[in-house]
Amino acid sequence: MRSPHRLHKPMTTLVSASPTPAIALGTVAPNAKPSPAPPATARGSRSRIVLYSHDTMGLGHKRRNLLIAQALGSAGLEVDILLISGMGDANALPVPEGIDTLTLPALYKNADGQYAARRLSLELQEIVQLRSQLILAAVKHFRPDVLIVDNVPRGAVRELDATLEYLRRRSTRCILGLRDVLDTPATVRRDWKRAENITAIRHYYDTVWIYGDPAIYDPRREYRFPADIAEKMRPLGYLDSRDRARHVNTAARAQIQQLGLPSVDPADPKHNGELVLCQVGGGQDGAALAEAFAQATFPADTLGVLLTGPFMPAEAQRRLRLLAQTNPRLRLVNYLAEPTLLLERASRVVAMGGYNTTCEILAYQKPALVVPRISPRQEQWIRADRLSRKGLIDMLHPTQLSPESLTHWLHQPIAVPAERPAINLNGLGNLVADLKRLLVKTAMPTLQAS
Repeated sequence: MRSPHRLHKPMTTLVSASPTPAIALGTVAPNAKPSPAPPATARGSRSRIVLYSHDTMGLGHKRRNLLIAQALGSAGLEVDILLISGMGDANALPVPEGIDTLTLPALYKNADGQYAARRLSLELQEIVQLRSQLILAAVKHFRPDVLIVDNVPRGAVRELDATLEYLRRRSTRCILGLRDVLDTPATVRRDWKRAENITAIRHYYDTVWIYGDPAIYDPRREYRFPADIAEKMRPLGYLDSRDRARHVNTAARAQIQQLGLPSVDPADPKHNGELVLCQVGGGQDGAALAEAFAQATFPADTLGVLLTGPFMPAEAQRRLRLLAQTNPRLRLVNYLAEPTLLLERASRVVAMGGYNTTCEILAYQKPALVVPRISPRQEQWIRADRLSRKGLIDMLHPTQLSPESLTHWLHQPIAVPAERPAINLNGLGNLVADLKRLLVKTAMPTLQAS
């Protein structure tokens, strides 16, 4: 049950760009009375779910929520799902019927972890106010039975406060979804105390899903969460990205065909080599790995494919194009709607250590060298370190990154373990089962205290 306690620190009122009075992010406008839920006959038997991701750095949050939406939409549930995302290309990806998207004006997080408007000439307070009110308006009109928030309990710069406060007075169930690793324990304790995240979880959230295997990393133990918060947490397992293959459309497959890559299937009579894939997430901070890979020496009969991502800086893209012009066995690809189609064909993978990329490597059981990001968060480093200790991946510290170090790894024989270490990849199945139970609870009448 949610605690009746209120957040003890008052919210900062943001100044509106218009003459109308500003609304504090943690409040609801005085005239915004909650609308009664529509009768069952008006809504039918379909439940409504909102998936929110703030999406300020890379593609990971939105792609994770899309994978969850796809799994829910194809699980036989009678649901309509609204994805609220800070990334515009959510609209370009294949989704089943019953799923739609609302794209927020984009925020950007720089290398120091500071937020700013990505495209609009707005001050931070203005764009956060705009995003906050868009989210609140969408939730009021969509009237979800369940809100699933990705990773940030109060949203980027507390933009969810007004929505969470509004939903607290309704029957909507609120779920927080967390990655397996957030950051170092000291950093999490400091940042969560500053953001009042523990109070927000205690006050607003019914359940906290952990998208990971506690045998690899258990955030309940590592971060020493209070007992009542740990009690709300349910480790589900890693999210198996192979489920996404069921939703790949013709356009996404055509993107792969248009690359004109050689056959890498040994059973194919036209088989003529191996494919090594380098992934750097959205590319925003992947230039160092990309350039080292572009200068590495590939084994004979090997083609290197570098997926740069849509946010790779223009100057880095220019340097990579120059390198590719002198290397006929290097292919540059800017963006793919479904990169797992390429990963599936690869014999090896060199990648940064983002959550989604790591899950894809684990699911497809690809020999991988992970070069994790170590700032502004150490999440990737911690995850890669734990997985490498289990023998599930190889890892290279970014300070040791060079064309020579990648060349050395690419020329090593692929070790085939006698027995692959066990890891829980059933996160999506457990998530669907848990949500079904939650929807049944939501549909049951509750006794109101008089």
